[in-house]
Amino acid sequence: MPTESYSFARYLNARAALGPSFSPDGARLTFLTDITGTFEVWSVPVEAAGAGTHSPAWPEQLTFTGERVSGATYSPTENIVLVAADAGGSERTQLYLMSEDGAQFALLTGNPESIYQFGAWSPDGLRFTYASNERDTRYFDIYEYTLANGQERLLYSSEHTNYPLDYSPDGRFVLISRWHSNIHLQLLLLDTLTGELRPLTPETVERQGLHQFPCWSADGRGLYLVSNRGRNFASLAWLDLATAEMTYLRDDHWDVENLALSHDGSHLALVRNEDGYSKLELYDVSAGWESRRELVAPELPNGVIAGLAWSQDGKRLAVSCFPPDDAANIFVWEIAREQLRHATRSSLGGVPRATLVAPELVHYPTFDGREIPAFLYLPKDRPARELPVIIEVHGGPESQARPYYDPVIQYFVAQGYAVLEPNVRGSTGYGYEYQRLDDVRLRMNSVADLQHAALWLQESGIAEPRRIVVMGGSYGGFMVLAAITTFPHLWAAAVDIVGIANFVSFLENTGPWRRKLRESEYGSLEHDRAFLESISPIRHVEDITAPLFVIHGANDPRVPIGEAEQIVAALRARGVPVEYLRFEDEGHGLSKRANKLVAYPAVARFLERVLANGLPM
Repeated sequence: MPTESYSFARYLNARAALGPSFSPDGARLTFLTDITGTFEVWSVPVEAAGAGTHSPAWPEQLTFTGERVSGATYSPTENIVLVAADAGGSERTQLYLMSEDGAQFALLTGNPESIYQFGAWSPDGLRFTYASNERDTRYFDIYEYTLANGQERLLYSSEHTNYPLDYSPDGRFVLISRWHSNIHLQLLLLDTLTGELRPLTPETVERQGLHQFPCWSADGRGLYLVSNRGRNFASLAWLDLATAEMTYLRDDHWDVENLALSHDGSHLALVRNEDGYSKLELYDVSAGWESRRELVAPELPNGVIAGLAWSQDGKRLAVSCFPPDDAANIFVWEIAREQLRHATRSSLGGVPRATLVAPELVHYPTFDGREIPAFLYLPKDRPARELPVIIEVHGGPESQARPYYDPVIQYFVAQGYAVLEPNVRGSTGYGYEYQRLDDVRLRMNSVADLQHAALWLQESGIAEPRRIVVMGGSYGGFMVLAAITTFPHLWAAAVDIVGIANFVSFLENTGPWRRKLRESEYGSLEHDRAFLESISPIRHVEDITAPLFVIHGANDPRVPIGEAEQIVAALRARGVPVEYLRFEDEGHGLSKRANKLVAYPAVARFLERVLANGLPM
């Protein structure tokens, strides 16, 4: 392998800024960044940087928990912030109230074994909603918290997974999203005065029915939302609250992946997912959609838009932007002046941007003639021939490989590897018909797509056939284990990060609040146990020949640690080379910089050693 120019630590030192929230007067912006090695809350003045400048004001750190913060949202009326954070990767999120300067930081929720998910502030800033599984770990109920007296009120409970979304403009009603399955999200309307619950979208649908990102019109008579009910791609729709009739406003051939309406209902921001790249559109809808006027949208770095936030007066839009060859930052777009400013400037950790690689979008043929989309990263300044290749498999499975900065990918590409990120069948972003191609009994067809990725890399000459590695996390970890058991001759090595080894034990032991939704994708223990047993990699461990590296967090609530320890014990018993890193202070994946600095250099050394040995096919 070529001599490394920069250590993995340098690539990991690249920071990310996300999750923007404007103060009520629009003068400041809170956001999350991992400057300290884990995501905490920071704040920056919006006006300090001139338009177009790359030198925004120096941010101020507000939280010092040393643990992962997942959200921070300003009150619409006061300079206070609602913060959500967990500990040790447990995902048992707690809620805190923080003053704007961070001096006061008070825990609001009381059970560290339960999960509390923030919903929304009321328009007057006196209350907020949240969901919790405190009553029953399997389900999420809706609560309201009143700041004046610190009182919690149960608004609604049921044997479902319910999440509060937003208050009506008058503060009386709360929108609720109910998850029936991974492909069916129902919207309901709760009257906080009477307790009446009214369904706005069907409880049952023929196939799929996602109803996401609902935004109240200024007059409260209807909702803009994104839905794919009855169609292949998720599109912008209008829901009339008087009749509960939903009308599509446009016919999209890519999924609309985000939607945000300014608080006065005049400006609408919409994001489309075009082959993995985010495209932002802005509209003036003050006179309704039929009389809309398209507004100039900012020229943002090509990549993924991870979040949108309007200022209270609707004059500014904050956008979290994640390009593949630069650090993630937040930009602020001035609507009237059509000026873009950097709200943050995340460090690249001393790695020159010119050395970073943006991927090429490719398509390769698979077993049934379908073309599988993939992102291909190639090392700079060397021919794309006979390279060691890492096939990186995304998790989910309802997820998508996207072109954003990944320190692990950039590090390996700098070391001379090519990296292929396939969006095998079952991935989101390509319509419902594509997403459903791996459901339950079709599961192993997606693994066959990995086989054909390896074959395409060989046949195209990009890969040296004896040096192809498969790596993935979560569901991607299952894909890794399934690949090395089903097509063992293709792989020189494999890396499994928090992956599923046994679908039965996974479903039995995953967080009880997750089981129903996971069974809707994978199959249920009641009806599909024999099939799930048959495709579980642990049942085919005797076929594994590739050396394996396993990483897992002891506090993982999604894929419990037992999944890793099953596969490690089975391979050690057979004498197959396996290395295992268990992190006691992590959950589902690695969130802490110190742990990443242990894990990924160890993976790099493992691959270098294995590939240098020239293992026989």
